[in-house]
Amino acid sequence: MTQFNTLGFIEGQINKDQNIEIRRKRLKFRSWHRGIKEADILLGSFADKFLEKMNQKQLDDYENLLREADADLVAWITGDKIPPPKYNHDVMEMLKSIDYLKILK
Repeated sequence: MTQFNTLGFIEGQINKDQNIEIRRKRLKFRSWHRGIKEADILLGSFADKFLEKMNQKQLDDYENLLREADADLVAWITGDKIPPPKYNHDVMEMLKSIDYLKILK
């Protein structure tokens, strides 16, 4: 099983058989309920804008990203840190493309 950088995080493998609409709703909930407000805003806003348009591979990539620590995710999205190669994909580019300052106004 893949190791993630989130203390106490336990989640099974991605369920490829789950209905895609249920999966999108679950991912949207997980995006808005992270634990720190900054991550809620970044990931929740992203989910509202992009989840409905994402294909199966992108959903897989996003779900794996959500398994990482909030502090790491925020740093990668804001450009404070470079994401590891396994997360340097089109979903990360989509996350970086949103002007989050406009969302806060």
